[in-house]
Amino acid sequence: MVFRMLYSHDSPTLYRILVVLHLLGASVWIGGHLVLATTILPRALHNRDPSIILDFEKGYERIGLPSLLLQVVTGLLLAYHWLPEISAWFTLDSNVSVYVVTKLALLTATLGLALNAQFRVIPNINRDNMHVLASHIILVTIMSIGLLLAGVGIRTGGLF
Repeated sequence: MVFRMLYSHDSPTLYRILVVLHLLGASVWIGGHLVLATTILPRALHNRDPSIILDFEKGYERIGLPSLLLQVVTGLLLAYHWLPEISAWFTLDSNVSVYVVTKLALLTATLGLALNAQFRVIPNINRDNMHVLASHIILVTIMSIGLLLAGVGIRTGGLF
């Protein structure tokens, strides 16, 4: 019901705006995690200095978290565009429903890792247990790329 009030299938302009906002959010989220995983993390591990990661995270979270929120909101509205009956998202009887469920699963896993990192890993981080945070960073980066691939699959009718 809320989706129907916020979104009309009759507006190609709104659809295009949603796609642009979704891609902007994805660019910030994926780009930030690729930088973190490929440049910041190796330096921090090499120096055994968690403050390198924490300093990056302090600056990045100001744009990273809003970009993730933007992706969630626009992603739900785009899923509604492709499958207006929300129950159809979970039927797995079309490429779109498989990719929507995949994106929802990856999003849930990403949020779970983020909460675990925020409340359990980061408060206890030190030079001897940085590998735990490193695994979180690598997994979130991989899942972010998976979200991107699933989004491409929705838009193009499949990846293969």
